[in-house]
Amino acid sequence: MTNRLAQSRSLYLRKHAENPIDWWPWCDEAHQTAKKDNKPIFLSIGYSSCHWCTVMEGEAFSNAEIAEYMNANFLPIKVDREERPDVDSIYMQALQMMTGQGGWPLNIVLTPDDRIPFYGGTYFPVEPRYGRPGFLRVLQALRMFYDQEGEKLASRKQAIAEALHQAATIPATGELGEDLLHQGLETSVGILTARDMGPNFPMIPYAETALRATRFTTPESPYNALESCAQRGYDLVLGGIFDHVAGGFHRYTVDGTWTVPHFEKMLYDNGQIMEYLAHLWDAGVQDKAIERAIATTVTWLKREMTDPKGYFWAAQDADNFTSSTALEPEEGDFYIWDYGTLESQLTPEEFQDLQQQFDITESGNFEGKLVLQRTQKGQLSDRLETGLSKLFTLRYGSDRDSLPTFPPARNNQEAKQQTWPGRIPPVTDTKMILSWNSLLLSGLAAAAKVWQRPDYLDLAIQGANFILENQWVNGRCDRLNYEGEPDVLAQAEDYALLIKALLDIQQASLWCSPSLELPNLQEKAIQIQAEFDELLWSVELGGYYNSVKSDDLIIQERSYLDNATPAANGIAMANLVRLFLLTENLDYFDRAEQGLLAFSTILSKSPQACPSLFAALDWYRNCTLVRIVEGQLEQLRGLYLPTVLIQKVPELPEGAIALVCQGLSCKKPATSVEELHSQLQQCQTRA
Repeated sequence: MTNRLAQSRSLYLRKHAENPIDWWPWCDEAHQTAKKDNKPIFLSIGYSSCHWCTVMEGEAFSNAEIAEYMNANFLPIKVDREERPDVDSIYMQALQMMTGQGGWPLNIVLTPDDRIPFYGGTYFPVEPRYGRPGFLRVLQALRMFYDQEGEKLASRKQAIAEALHQAATIPATGELGEDLLHQGLETSVGILTARDMGPNFPMIPYAETALRATRFTTPESPYNALESCAQRGYDLVLGGIFDHVAGGFHRYTVDGTWTVPHFEKMLYDNGQIMEYLAHLWDAGVQDKAIERAIATTVTWLKREMTDPKGYFWAAQDADNFTSSTALEPEEGDFYIWDYGTLESQLTPEEFQDLQQQFDITESGNFEGKLVLQRTQKGQLSDRLETGLSKLFTLRYGSDRDSLPTFPPARNNQEAKQQTWPGRIPPVTDTKMILSWNSLLLSGLAAAAKVWQRPDYLDLAIQGANFILENQWVNGRCDRLNYEGEPDVLAQAEDYALLIKALLDIQQASLWCSPSLELPNLQEKAIQIQAEFDELLWSVELGGYYNSVKSDDLIIQERSYLDNATPAANGIAMANLVRLFLLTENLDYFDRAEQGLLAFSTILSKSPQACPSLFAALDWYRNCTLVRIVEGQLEQLRGLYLPTVLIQKVPELPEGAIALVCQGLSCKKPATSVEELHSQLQQCQTRA
């Protein structure tokens, strides 16, 4: 028998539709019912490709005894964090305040009258294990606390509510100086340089900001920024986090050696990693392993993640079924290999090459099996590429060349009931998320520019056109799209990342001519920025709210902390500077300054928390526009110019090849390549 989630569009919510728990979606009726019945709200937040969310769904949330107690004593609500990142952000921050750490599944208990949290955790096993208490005992203790400890409950609620309000209304220091920028850049380099025992995440917001520090590195610098950034790039393209057979990056690795991944593939990771690797290449780290990783990832995107309508799907699960009769999926089975299979399916020469280039041992590196991890940089031999193609065929049941597209398994039933020529694939979440699509568009644009790939740019334009033509309903932008139908109002991260993507595509098109018709992306970005400003700009505090004010949110947050994706306000402030450069409208520059000042205390006191805001501060202090005539653009190829925008103009003063403008002033027209490069160097390091 199904519960209220059965009719949800969200794959994550539908995965819980057959739980015996009487789940509600996040809605006014649920809140009012909890208040009327005086039941604490048990709020559980996750997402479809989250491994431990899947484990808890199959264990605790499917347990009849737990469900009986939960239904009688709590009002259970399920939220898909990909639908409502604003709800997730508030309660994740509360969990981190209470426990010092966070993660998903996010399970948190709220008072019914005001939805203030008073207890939280992540994964709870049915029986005590992993140093965690059994779930039923936790629920019983919480209900007893709610019923019998009124004073303690009120005190705890007050402390959490005050802490959340304080975090949402941070004061400004009024300082945006040179020292602050360098502090932030060096902090990101330090975080990227640190090596530990894992888990290891891509941490691209930090990597991108650390790469900016390479412009300022001196012998006295505490770190070698380029060396650290290059190492992060090699960890990504050589490690087990990358799918060497079929392309695409997994979510993270569970160890300190970048070997064994958590096997889900998230669109937002792949977009950010592609953009970073392209920037790393421009910064001088140029290795064939990087180029191969980009090319095979784009092929994976076309084959497995692109909707026929032009947008990109959200994620692929970490788990897959080993057979049609299996009761539960197994983590990573789709991607791992037996030593004996590799030895028997490859020729002796191919297997020898594999052993030379990858970490291949009979004992394996993941539960007796093998995750492929490269041990050397450079280009793979043609013979080894042939061997990897054979592994592709073993996995998919068809060779690469004859498989331009691969149909998704949209849920567990499709995965188990459909006949697959190779292994049963993980479930793919086929919804479109605007912010994640935008991250991918930026990655495709960066790669198109660096490697001169019009097909990459065509893919980005195709995705941008779908968004521009389909995501506005009654004059408002929507965040999601389910099989061609838009849903859920856009939030700050959607607006900020879409504007960035449109500007990135526009810049890439100067370098790499697409075959598809290019809309006026600058004008579109200006229009979307106006909507963003009107709906979400905080006149009182500065910066952008995550979402519009709503009675179902206990506070209205302004996101400034980077996590797996960059914070909306960091991206937004950089966008404003870029729009100022392109339009010469000082209103954009003034608003960027107001926004950065609004978060200046965070920049000063918590530089480790907000690398994207420091990237925006870099734009603010070092923004540069290059006006250049047709035919001279090649003079800028291969330069790492993180705070530069390019504008083609029909003519310049006689003898000039470019005009470099730094912020509010312009240099004398450059008449030689050497002069142009010298001016750019000065502008990029003028802080």
